[in-house]
Amino acid sequence: MEDGTEIGSRLAALDTAALSDALDRLGIDGQAIGIAPTAGPAELVGRAFTVRMLPVGTRGGSVGDYIDDVPPGHVVVIDNQGRADQTVWGDILTSVASRTGVAGTVIDGVCRDTARAAELEYPIFARGSTMRTGKDRASAEGYNEAVQLAGVRVEPDDWLRGDADGVIVVPASHLSEVIEIAEEIARVEDLIRSRTANGESLREVRAEVGYHRLQSRPVP
Repeated sequence: MEDGTEIGSRLAALDTAALSDALDRLGIDGQAIGIAPTAGPAELVGRAFTVRMLPVGTRGGSVGDYIDDVPPGHVVVIDNQGRADQTVWGDILTSVASRTGVAGTVIDGVCRDTARAAELEYPIFARGSTMRTGKDRASAEGYNEAVQLAGVRVEPDDWLRGDADGVIVVPASHLSEVIEIAEEIARVEDLIRSRTANGESLREVRAEVGYHRLQSRPVP
């Protein structure tokens, strides 16, 4: 398999719709439903650096001291159990991540200081935003371990692709297969668009290229 730069370029050339169809064909659940572009550009590609949040309890804790450890080009994936009453990402984290080359942030939960992310063109995908801090409410309890994102399992170094339609998680164990199928789907859809633009029947073109089988799991 190619290095990370080549993989990232191939993923960036694919939209989440094609990747979603490829995952469906393989029977893989990788669509993070409900996580949407919230601040900054609606484009994101990178490997996962995972963070697991828990309620702060009686021990205290921080929501963000890990940021200096995130490698450039990685995506911070924060599992805050979908909570909308507290933010786990804001202005300072955005500023540091932007400066150090982090590729973006994806949160099963909410963020704040969205104007700063827009200013720095730093992509954040989340369930929304709020002004209410997570300080003394949430604590980062685990790093680079399996987490969930809208019910999808995310392992460290899985790949994420985000665009205007949402976020896809591509398991590292199936990366090559997912990309190859998504590229096939994209090529066929480009062909359909081209031929129908020239006046051919959509029904006939779809039947000829086997469009309706592209997203379906092969029958044994």
